[in-house]
Amino acid sequence: MNYPVIDPAATGAHINTLRKARGYSVSYLRDYFGFSTTNAIYKWLRGDALPTLDNMFALSVLFGVPINDIIVADHTVGHTEETMRVSC
Repeated sequence: MNYPVIDPAATGAHINTLRKARGYSVSYLRDYFGFSTTNAIYKWLRGDALPTLDNMFALSVLFGVPINDIIVADHTVGHTEETMRVSC
């Protein structure tokens, strides 16, 4: 059985879609999170990095959706229980 894996690029694109649908600029998100630059946010939007769990929760509150509605699963990869036992 495969366990789920997050698709960072698709998740970033989805965050961007949610952001635009609600009329938030990247600068607004920077201020919302208290970041000094927009670098981290652009990394999320490109899929270079995922928000921390705390930041993902903050996005879910801001967008008014559950965290699971922000995350996009990658169905092309995943680890089986067998590889988990070997690698863990």
